[in-house]
Amino acid sequence: MEPIQQVSGRAYPWGAKNIDTDIIIPAHWLKTTTREGLGKGAFESVRAEPGNLFDDPRYAGAPILVAGENFGCGSSREHAAWALADLGIKAVIAPSFSDIFSGNAFKNGIVTVVLPQEAIDRLVQVATANEITVDLETMTVTTEFQDRFAFELDPFRRDCLMQGLDEIGMTLAQDTAISKFESAAAHERPWIAVGGGHEGVAVEGVGRT
Repeated sequence: MEPIQQVSGRAYPWGAKNIDTDIIIPAHWLKTTTREGLGKGAFESVRAEPGNLFDDPRYAGAPILVAGENFGCGSSREHAAWALADLGIKAVIAPSFSDIFSGNAFKNGIVTVVLPQEAIDRLVQVATANEITVDLETMTVTTEFQDRFAFELDPFRRDCLMQGLDEIGMTLAQDTAISKFESAAAHERPWIAVGGGHEGVAVEGVGRT
């Protein structure tokens, strides 16, 4: 997962409310076992409409999506986060998110920013022609018109996003501590260590073999 300190660029000025995961990525796309290519199916029903926002060349490659409340509701499919990431979206700004979607987004390196509806309305307006910046260092969303909206983010998630650590990365970061623990355990309890050679080891209440 790539580290994220700041996400800056054009944003999809959508603002739609109650967008569920089936709209983000339809069920028939869930047969895939890879994350690549899911961006093609992202918002398929919306993109079927002529002149839709997601196929508008003005927003091509936009790394930010401004949405309405309750974004990511519905089924818990992680493919929704995969599809957004494959589409190039690195941050979603909305008044509220489904808890499961928010967790899946975090695990896939997508920042979920919660702002009040007034801020969303302003950002939708700005995004029609100008860029937006989401800054994890200052915990703000800003525009070139001096708009500045502060947001909160779980400190653990913020740290992981800024360091680019997913669950595997977090485990690898503790490699030294894990190795020390395993070495100490093998010395103190050799009978449970893999290849520890329990033969001849006396355990209280058990004779030698």
